[in-house]
Amino acid sequence: MMGSPPDEPERNTDETPHLVTLSQGYWLADTACTQALWQAVTGDNPAHFQHDLQNPVEQISWDHVHIFLQQLNARVPELAVGLPTEAQWEYACRAGTTTPFSFGQTITTHQANYDGNYPYTDGQKGEYREQTIPVKALPANPWGLYQMHGNVWEWCADWYAEYDVSQSVDPTGPATGEYRVVRGGSWIGVAGGLRSACRSRGGPDDRFGSLGFRIAPGQVRSAAEPR
Repeated sequence: MMGSPPDEPERNTDETPHLVTLSQGYWLADTACTQALWQAVTGDNPAHFQHDLQNPVEQISWDHVHIFLQQLNARVPELAVGLPTEAQWEYACRAGTTTPFSFGQTITTHQANYDGNYPYTDGQKGEYREQTIPVKALPANPWGLYQMHGNVWEWCADWYAEYDVSQSVDPTGPATGEYRVVRGGSWIGVAGGLRSACRSRGGPDDRFGSLGFRIAPGQVRSAAEPR
């Protein structure tokens, strides 16, 4: 089920719950793209928080990511890297869970990097680090993916729109739009914005200090395919 149930605290109106089928297996990088990887591919580091190259690269637009992916694919074409679809991103973030967070009904700053002055619902306040942190600095979700919640918003492949609940198999969003989908919340955000179902958006040329991404290298065989 993609989206959030009507009784989930702090949910938004664009999170209509609906059943989605992903017919193909896919790989997803276990961390957001680091400054080290970005710099190795492009020769540049646009990030503001440059004290550790294992921090996620930020201050990058969707358009910049598209150029990066072209450069990476030119170097290692067999990877066939791209951005995950919004449905792929949420499936990976949930890691088999149905709770607001992959860690359960709530989240703390021991599990994610966000503004701890704004906890989820009636949770306790926590640390506000005021910056990004290394991509593996906090625990992974049940599928071994690090910081799907918090640290940096992550660009997805889709244009943003209200869900088309009839597009239930391998949804890719609308063909055109004004904004691209971003997911996951950030170091400067509130805990409710880190929920697995929470959606946000940015213009393809938007570039600010809480935007990052993770890559989805190629697809793998579906369970139904002969090997």
